[in-house]
Amino acid sequence: MPDVIFAGPSGRLEGKYQHQKHKSAPVALILHPHPRSGGTMNHRVAYEMFYAFQRRGCSVLRFNFRGVGRSQGTYDGGVGELSDAAAALDWLQVMNPGAQTCWVAGISFGAWIGMQLLMRRPEIHAFISVAPPANIYDFSFLAPCPASGLIVHGRNDTVSPEGDVQKLVDRLNAQRGIKITQVKIEGANHFFDSHTPDLIQSVDDYLDMRMPPVEEPA
Repeated sequence: MPDVIFAGPSGRLEGKYQHQKHKSAPVALILHPHPRSGGTMNHRVAYEMFYAFQRRGCSVLRFNFRGVGRSQGTYDGGVGELSDAAAALDWLQVMNPGAQTCWVAGISFGAWIGMQLLMRRPEIHAFISVAPPANIYDFSFLAPCPASGLIVHGRNDTVSPEGDVQKLVDRLNAQRGIKITQVKIEGANHFFDSHTPDLIQSVDDYLDMRMPPVEEPA
């Protein structure tokens, strides 16, 4: 899995990228938790989701937001980080011009950024939001939400309580034309300590449902 450096709006951004040879392979972008809470592209949930997509034949990128690791710039309260995510998606699409589907997956702060990116980039086909902090950030911009997706959260999450996430899910499911699949992990906290396997199983199940196998070239 090669390390990559690509241009962002505030300088270089550091990432890890797995490329697939199949020209029409789906692409997936993974967004990590809050930089000021120790979030990096190597967070265990970001790492495991990266490989969940890779196992299904996706070209997949995870990267460090500005000011994290070797990524240049400084934390920007979400505004700059959204621009970083857009730049990462641009790079991913340049590397995969024949990709037929595009996914975005984020954890906590990364879920909030990912959902904003979803609203701005119509090529995004589906999303996975893990522990979206619905009590901390305003998700009202999802009106309407342009794609179906998966929302996973822990029932013991005290950072983003279950009731707030439930309100978000109910509001999205009330919209026509999309379906939000919701999974609640019993006993899991905000970052799924000791429950990461349960989380990844829910991601695997959803990807198996939504992602048809890529046909190999003759």
